[in-house]
Amino acid sequence: MRENEGFGSNPGALRMFSYVPSGLQPASALVVVLHGCAQTAESYDRGSGWSALAEREGFAVLFPQQQPQNNPHSCFTWFRQGDIGRGEGEALSIRQMTEDMIANHKIHRDRVFVTGLSAGGAMTNVMLAAYPEVFAAGAVIAGLPYGGAFNGLQAVQCMRYPSGRTPQEWGGRVRAASNHEGPWPRMSVWHGTADTTVVPANADAIVAQWLDLHGIDGSMVSMAERDAAGHRIWSDAAGHVLVEEHRVVGMAHGAPIRTAGCAPGHGIAGPFFLDVGISSTLDIARAWDLLALEAGGHGV
Repeated sequence: MRENEGFGSNPGALRMFSYVPSGLQPASALVVVLHGCAQTAESYDRGSGWSALAEREGFAVLFPQQQPQNNPHSCFTWFRQGDIGRGEGEALSIRQMTEDMIANHKIHRDRVFVTGLSAGGAMTNVMLAAYPEVFAAGAVIAGLPYGGAFNGLQAVQCMRYPSGRTPQEWGGRVRAASNHEGPWPRMSVWHGTADTTVVPANADAIVAQWLDLHGIDGSMVSMAERDAAGHRIWSDAAGHVLVEEHRVVGMAHGAPIRTAGCAPGHGIAGPFFLDVGISSTLDIARAWDLLALEAGGHGV
């Protein structure tokens, strides 16, 4: 991982780190990874294993990092007007970093993805709302819906008591963030059933928000139990997955990882990295068709 400077005007005053594997080929993919509160780019990478997977599979990773002078807890400011809108603040800084990576490493513009944990998960939703044309898909882990809060007090309230808006109201918040009319990025939602920091009702709101954007009836769902994760899938008429949810039974606040049976580098258990036998990093990468070696018969 290396720090990059001079990527743009950086109105959100964020730091930019990246990992580019040896021998990156033109038209490769890019994953934007957003850490949670009290974390750094490096600590989130170490726990989640994204750069180790990128080295093995040949895609690039961008790690925006918050600065304490912006937020004393090093949280991305997913709730403050001026940081979550198109063309301003932290959202624009992350967009500038993304464009820098695309231009300098010849990234395929249809293979740009974004994911994050907690405040980083909420900021993932900000990026998908403010710049939906940039990202093919997103994955929100223990995060919050876009437009759930617009100041610090509302943010705390949303974490514990998200508003009971209708799916149309949640979807309308995203539509109002840009002039984009579709198609919309695919969405993957991850949440533990025992999360008391960001309650699971936030996952319900995110799912409702993105089902509405994709014009999907929420009752039309395919269920699949995989390990301890209740996996729900919503697809289009052709069978392409547009929205999916992983509700991890008994998991508290954090990102699910699996250390047993995985190759080295696929995550390290610790605070907010919970070894529950399910690797969110691998499953997200698989859903985004990033596991080229897996298709060739290699284990994960």
